[in-house]
Amino acid sequence: MAFEALDELLDETLHLPIRGTVYTVPAPSAEVGLRTQSLVHAAAVAADGGRVDDQVLTDAGERDLYADVLGTAYEQMVADGVPWPALKHAAITAMVWISQDKAAAERYWNSAGDPSRVAPNRAARRSPSAAASTTRSRGSTSGTSARPAPARAQGSRKRRR
Repeated sequence: MAFEALDELLDETLHLPIRGTVYTVPAPSAEVGLRTQSLVHAAAVAADGGRVDDQVLTDAGERDLYADVLGTAYEQMVADGVPWPALKHAAITAMVWISQDKAAAERYWNSAGDPSRVAPNRAARRSPSAAASTTRSRGSTSGTSARPAPARAQGSRKRRR
């Protein structure tokens, strides 16, 4: 069995287009990845009404984290004068990438951070191609049937009356 080099398999980058420039976000270090995971977990606990770890969630830590998760792209964005909302969206997209995966980050990026835009809209759900791909199989019906009940079931219904 042949193994590929681990660094080749795990060498991922994230490409974020902003104002005609594509910024390449390198894979984070293990330290940044673990810190991002801790921050995302703490934020989820806080959102569910749990106790917040003040050491994990600090304003300074968040500012540093944006630079850390964007890596070299952060300095490029600042030098290019990328507006704050775009830089923040890029950083949060990178956090989604680190804490989940590239597909989740792409959905977040394309939604512009608006959760209602992540789900497909009604027109997309009702398009012919969507209908073809979401048609329920016979096995997933609601359990009702137009067929008459078997004779033994009909008899038991009559006896209960």
